[in-house]
Amino acid sequence: MARKQILDAALMQEDFFADAALIGIASHAPAYKLCWMLNQHFDTDFVRHAEHDICMHDKRRHADYYFAVYHHTAPFNGPKHVFYELKSNRKLLLPEAKGLDYLWMIHGSSPEHRADQLTELLRRVPAVQMAALIDPGQLKSLSNLIV
Repeated sequence: MARKQILDAALMQEDFFADAALIGIASHAPAYKLCWMLNQHFDTDFVRHAEHDICMHDKRRHADYYFAVYHHTAPFNGPKHVFYELKSNRKLLLPEAKGLDYLWMIHGSSPEHRADQLTELLRRVPAVQMAALIDPGQLKSLSNLIV
């Protein structure tokens, strides 16, 4: 008889967010426009692939909500960047982060240092009202970000 294998969600979440730092962003700009601005200011190349978008189903309203996800990988094995849209038609990807519109996740070596630098620079982008480092331990719905 085959042994049942159980997916350990907590371990998967811990592994996904190891070597990662999060920046919360408030902005009234739509995701595509903000990513374009970030690409101009930071020499990044955020790209959206629709198959990577996060879909949440609302059983009460019988509706699906899609949250855009943009990716950028720095050249020469540099850090990976993931940019999440946190709101879709008034539905929240992270209900505990109501004041945030976007989340920028940085994976790689010393992500906290990079995130700290980026946060300071983000505050100078005209379309960004607020940018702050976010402690992943403070987010209850962190598993919603796993792509």
